[in-house]
Amino acid sequence: MRFCLISTRAIVNQSPGNYGIKALVDYIVNQPLYHFKFMKTLISIALSMIVGYGFCQSPETLLLKDYRPVSIYNIPKTRIEKARYPVIDMHSHAYARSLDELRQWVDNMDAVGIEKTIVMTGATGARFDSLYHVYSQFGDRFEVWCGFDYTGYQQEGYGAAAVMELERCFKVGATGVGELGDKGRGLLNSRPTPGYGLHIDDPRLQPLIRKCGELGMPINIHVAEPYWMYLPMDAFNDGLMNAYNWKIDTTEENRLFHAELIATLENAVRDNPGTTFIACHLANCSHDLNIIGSLLDRYPNLYADIGARFAEVAPVPKYARAFFEKYSDRLLYGTDMGFDTSMYAVTFRILESGDEHFYQSDLFGYHWALNGFELSDEALKNLYHRNARAILK
Repeated sequence: MRFCLISTRAIVNQSPGNYGIKALVDYIVNQPLYHFKFMKTLISIALSMIVGYGFCQSPETLLLKDYRPVSIYNIPKTRIEKARYPVIDMHSHAYARSLDELRQWVDNMDAVGIEKTIVMTGATGARFDSLYHVYSQFGDRFEVWCGFDYTGYQQEGYGAAAVMELERCFKVGATGVGELGDKGRGLLNSRPTPGYGLHIDDPRLQPLIRKCGELGMPINIHVAEPYWMYLPMDAFNDGLMNAYNWKIDTTEENRLFHAELIATLENAVRDNPGTTFIACHLANCSHDLNIIGSLLDRYPNLYADIGARFAEVAPVPKYARAFFEKYSDRLLYGTDMGFDTSMYAVTFRILESGDEHFYQSDLFGYHWALNGFELSDEALKNLYHRNARAILK
C-alpha cells in the first residue's frame, strides 16, 4: 500500500492545483508503517479525494471538467524564471489586499524581471483615490488607471461632470483609463455606475475619449469574449471546458455579439485618432488574428495587449508566432492573472521557448496542449517594454 501511495504521489504532483491531495499523500507516505490503523483511515480519505478529482476513473465515467492529461513526450521542458529583457506588465488589476501582499508582489516582480505593472481599477471617485493611495506608496513600480464615471449617462446633459471627474483623477495620479469592459450589454466595468447599453462608440462618450487624447491617457478596453463562448456548448466546441464557464447567452435581446462589438471598437478608434486605444486580450480575436491585425493595419492609434489570452493562441504556435512577429511594434505584454512567480514563468515559456505540447489546465482552464512561440529578440523587446514605454511616455 505504501508503494501505491508513493506512486500516486508522483502522479498527483504533476497537477499543480491538487494542493490538498498532495499534502495528505505526502503526510501518509512519510509516516512510520506501525501506525497502520490510523494510516488505513487516511489512505481511504486520500484515495477518495483522488478518485473524486478524476484519477482512477474509467473513460465511461470521467467528466470533461476532471480531464487532466499529462504529457509523456520526452521533449525539451524549459522553465524560464526571469524574462530575457525588462518587462512592463500592461494588464493587471488591484489583486493585492494588504501592504504585505503588495510587498510580496514587488518582490515577485523583482524576481521575474517586471519593472512596472499597470493596475487597472476601472474606478472613479473615492474608490480610485483609495486604490491610488495604496499603490502609489511603491513609487514608479505601479501606475494606477481610473475608469469613466457613467453617473447620469441616461439623462440629458451627461458628459461635463464625467469629464471633470476624469480630469480630477488625472490630477490625483491616473495615467490611463481601463479596463473598460463591454461583453455585449454595455460598458459595465467602471465603478460606481455601470453603463448598461452604453458602448464605446456612443456619442455620449466622445467628450471623455477626446479628453483622454488631450491628457495623454491611453484607454484600455475589453470588447467581446473568445469566440468559443458564442458557439453551441456541445461536442463540437473546441474550447468547451473553458467556454462553458464563460458562455454567452446568444438568445438575449438587445445584446451585441462578437462582430458587432469589434465594430464599436473600430468606430471609436477611427473617430478619435488623437487618442491611444489598447484592445486588451487581443480584442478577443485569438480564433482569427486577422481581425485584430486588419485593425492594427488601419489605425496607428490602436494597440493590443495579450493578457490572459496565452492559452487561446499557444495551441497554434506557427500562426501565432507569425502574427506576433509581424505586429511586434503594436502588441503589449500583459498578464491579468494575479502575481505569482509561477504564472509569470508560464507566460515567458510560451513567448520565449520553443517547447511543445505542455499543459497548464489549472492556470488557463482549457484541456488542450500549449506550445512556445520562440519569438525573436526584437519582437520580445518590443512586446516586453518598448511599445509600453512609447505609450506611457
